Amino acid sequence: MDVRDHMRRVPELDRFPSVDEMGAELDELAARYPGLVQVRRIGASRLGEPLRALTVGDGDRDALIIGGPHPNEPIGSLTVSHLTRLLCQDAALREGLGYRWHLIPCVDPDGARLNEGWYARPGDRRHYARHFYRPAWRDQVEWTFPISGEGYAFDRALPETEALMRLMDQVRPAFVYSLHNGEYSGAFFYLNHHDPVLAARLTELPALEGIPLHHGQPELPGSVAIAPAVYPTPGGPGQARIFGSGGGSADYAARFGALHLITELPYWADERVCDPSPTATSYGEVIKAGLAAQREAIDVLNAIMAAVRADLTVHSPFRRSVEDMLDTYRRFADVWEGLPGVERPATVAEQFGNRQTLHMRRLRSCGTFRRMLHAEAAAGNLTPAIRAQRERLGELFDAWYAEADAESGGRPIAIRKLVAVQLAAGLVAAEHHARR
Repeated sequence: MDVRDHMRRVPELDRFPSVDEMGAELDELAARYPGLVQVRRIGASRLGEPLRALTVGDGDRDALIIGGPHPNEPIGSLTVSHLTRLLCQDAALREGLGYRWHLIPCVDPDGARLNEGWYARPGDRRHYARHFYRPAWRDQVEWTFPISGEGYAFDRALPETEALMRLMDQVRPAFVYSLHNGEYSGAFFYLNHHDPVLAARLTELPALEGIPLHHGQPELPGSVAIAPAVYPTPGGPGQARIFGSGGGSADYAARFGALHLITELPYWADERVCDPSPTATSYGEVIKAGLAAQREAIDVLNAIMAAVRADLTVHSPFRRSVEDMLDTYRRFADVWEGLPGVERPATVAEQFGNRQTLHMRRLRSCGTFRRMLHAEAAAGNLTPAIRAQRERLGELFDAWYAEADAESGGRPIAIRKLVAVQLAAGLVAAEHHARR
């Protein structure tokens, strides 16, 4: 399989589709390829939105592709679209891989609708942060699978998660691909199998589209890479306990012995994310400064929350998200304390990545907090405290954005490139696993 040829066939794209557009495309594909494409309802969202999966092929093993596991990560909806069309149009590829494919363009449509304000302007970081929404951990489809062990148990799966579980139970997938993306990192991957051969193949793909690999600090402290920018899949009771959540799709896929892949791709590129050059600052000092800045931001936002809490009347998803971020960001910061071996010099990539984590968390939480108070205002709740703190958040957002913009200096990555890499990673992993 010449994966580069498939990557080149991804068309230019300038926006992410709305939930309604995703649904219309499912209907269009089913009408265009009758007998080859089947669309079925697998459940409903918490707000009653139909969850539909598309099935292509008749191979002797099953693959599940999950788009939109986090609603601020919509690259996967376009990857699902292009992969579906590719499988329908290329019988040799479809038959050669030997899978029956089950593809979901967006598994959290309720959350996606709350991000549609920036889907049409994906390269504008300020606009993105102002219209950003990411659910609280207990409201995330990806992290509410049942799990137990190590003295911890979680069994409050969301309706969307239950729909995924039912589908997996029915088809017993051999390959599960959860489509994610980040913001200002490099490209990186998660694998639930320690497979250096597959990991090495994955690391080659981003460079084909000029996307840098992530060589900064990993998302989770202490992660040891299988290959550059390829890490063991996070999850398990230990992580779930930290966030008060459940397991991930990889935890559930393990019941079937499935290969599970996550591809994380950034919206913006900066070559510093892959620069291994040493700096004059120790890695421990970089971590310490980053944690101090994050805790300072949390304290500021907690003070604003304390000023308005008694006046809040709207039980919005924005409120749940803000309260969760303020709690989990602090607890997650604590996990980074006391790492061994941090006396060495920090690399440029680690220093840059640490600062981007700070900017990401400040802008996400501040942007969502503003949306929370906008919801109060829209409901007619304009108490003096809410008016004053909404103005304060606007000033804070402007200051934090200006700082992030001055330090970052990267460029938006063409959506076509992101889809091409995500598509290629899925094809490479599916082929590799089929031949084992």
